Amino acid sequence: MSRIGNKPIEVPNGVEVKIDGHKVTVKGPKGTLEKELHKNMTVTLENNQVIVKRPDDEPANKSLHGLTRTLINNMIQGTSNEFTRVLEVNGVGYRAAKQGTKLVLTLGYSHPVEMEAPAGITFDVPNPNQIIVKGIDKELVGQTAAVIRTKRPPEVYRGKGIKYAEEVIRRKEGKAGKK
Repeated sequence: MSRIGNKPIEVPNGVEVKIDGHKVTVKGPKGTLEKELHKNMTVTLENNQVIVKRPDDEPANKSLHGLTRTLINNMIQGTSNEFTRVLEVNGVGYRAAKQGTKLVLTLGYSHPVEMEAPAGITFDVPNPNQIIVKGIDKELVGQTAAVIRTKRPPEVYRGKGIKYAEEVIRRKEGKAGKK
């Protein structure tokens, strides 16, 4: 039995869930999200709760059960309050700046790296060493943060680069001197 899949999802006030076959639409104060779900899962709305059911105990259906419930829960959470991902820029001369909807990164290359915000994503730069990625779609927020991180991943000797705020970089010792 899927412990996550069997839990009903409470729909908070101000959030509207519409189920049309295998298409789920969630409308909330922050925006609207739509998702096409797997055909094997049955999604129903009862007493202001979303319930996900699976047809049988096949391994594929068991794994889809919890996934489907989590995807719908993320949609409801995102439309009621945004998801955020915080990145830190470490290194001498490395910095981030916001120009309109663009994110401009100075990362030690011969040119600044410019990134346009995808639809539904906003960048916040409270200081030159911190980037906050915000949006209602959890998957898109995580993907955008990962793309930003790939522009200069943290290196293990000095810790320079872009890393997630909660990420811990395991540092390596440099070359040992002659004795």
